[in-house]
Amino acid sequence: MQTNHNSRELRGKAIADQGDQIKKVNDHSFKVKSQSGSKVYEVKATPNGMTCTCPDFVYRGGKCKHIQATRYYLEIEKDTPQGIVTEKVHLTYKQAWDAYNAAQMAEVKLFDELLKDLVKTIPEPEQTMGRPRIPLHESLFCAIQKVYSQLSSRRAHGLFQNATEKGQISHAPNFNQPSILFRDPEITPILHELVTLSALPVAGIEVDFAVDSTGFRTTQFSAYNGMKHGQKKEHHWVKAHLCAGVKTNIVAAVAITDENGGDSPQFGPLVKKTAEGFTINEVSADLAYSSRNNLQLVANEGGKAYIPFKKNATGKSRGSMLWSKMYHYFQLNRDDFMEHYHKRSNIEATNAAIKRKFGETLKSKNPVAQVNELLAKIIAYNLTVVIHEMYENGIQPEFLQIKSGGCKGSPSF
Repeated sequence: MQTNHNSRELRGKAIADQGDQIKKVNDHSFKVKSQSGSKVYEVKATPNGMTCTCPDFVYRGGKCKHIQATRYYLEIEKDTPQGIVTEKVHLTYKQAWDAYNAAQMAEVKLFDELLKDLVKTIPEPEQTMGRPRIPLHESLFCAIQKVYSQLSSRRAHGLFQNATEKGQISHAPNFNQPSILFRDPEITPILHELVTLSALPVAGIEVDFAVDSTGFRTTQFSAYNGMKHGQKKEHHWVKAHLCAGVKTNIVAAVAITDENGGDSPQFGPLVKKTAEGFTINEVSADLAYSSRNNLQLVANEGGKAYIPFKKNATGKSRGSMLWSKMYHYFQLNRDDFMEHYHKRSNIEATNAAIKRKFGETLKSKNPVAQVNELLAKIIAYNLTVVIHEMYENGIQPEFLQIKSGGCKGSPSF
C-alpha cells in the first residue's frame, strides 16, 4: 500500500515528466499548473523550506505534489566519466551575504554594548534599608548575557568579570545571581518590557507580522537514555506565543503559557502589544487562529489579517461583515491571498533561530524561572537581529532615546 507521501511524490514526478506544466519565475519561485482545473499554484523557496499556494499544502502541510514536481523539475543530468549522473539543484532565497557576514563577525562585541544600553532603560527600585544590593540593571545584564552565552552558571562568571573590566558593570556578582533573579516573579513584567524595547529599533522598517507558537522543553533527559536504560520520563513544555516581523524576524510581542495554553486566545493580546510600537499593515497566521474576532482585532489596529479558512467554514457574516468579505476574497482570489499568507513561513524561521542559537531546553527548574529564562532568550535573540539590521539597513539603535521619545513607525536613532 502506498503512503500519502509516496503517492504525492509519484504524482509530482508525473507532472514534471509532462514537460510543460512548470514555469520558472526566478531562482526561488516557480509556477505549477493545477491538474484538476485552470489554476496555477506558486512554489517558493523560503528559509524554512519550500511552500506552495495549493489547498493541499495549506491545510495538510508537508510536500504536496506541486512541490514534488518542482523538485523533479530541478533535477539535471550531467555526463561524467562515471556515466550519466542526476544531480539536484537546490532552490535558494535572497540573502545579503556581505551584511550577514559582517554582522556575524561583530555580534559578540556589539551584543554586550547593546545589552548594557538596553537594561539601563529599567529604573532602579528604591532601597530604604539593608545592605546595598546589586543594581537591577547589572543583574539583568548578567542574566541575559549568561543566556546568550549558553554557559553554565559557574563558567559564565568569567563573562561577568570581563564585563567588570570593560566597565559594563560595577563588579562581578556571585555566579548564582542570574538564577536568583530568574526565580523572582517581579522580574517577569520587566523582561516583557525589555522584549518590547529590544524590538523597537526596527519599527521603521517592519510593518507585516506573523503569529505562531512553539514549545521549549523543561528537561534535558534524552529519548536515547530512556531507550537504553528502560526509563520513562514525562516531558513538559513551556509554550512561547510570538508575534514576529516577517522582514527582519524580530519578536515584537510574546506571551508565555504552559504546554496546554491555547493559541487563539493569545492572538489579540499579541497584536495589541505589537501595535503599541509598530504600524501594522498585515498579520498572517495559520488555521488555529481562524475566527471572526481575530480578523476584527487586526482591523481595529489598522491592518488586514491573512488567516486561511477551515474546510467547514462558510461566508455567513454572523455579525462580522469583515469575515464574509475575507471569506469570499479567499475563495475567489486564492493565489493573491496565499501570497500574503505565506509570509507566515518566516515565523517558523524565527522559532528555529531562537532554538538554534539559544537552545530548545530551559535549564531552570522553577516554573517562574523557566518563564523568565525563556523571555531572556527572546531578548538575546532580538539583540542579534538588531545587530544584523545595523549592517543590512544601517539602523543605529539608542534604547534610552527610544524609551523616552516613544516609537511607532519612526524610531529615534
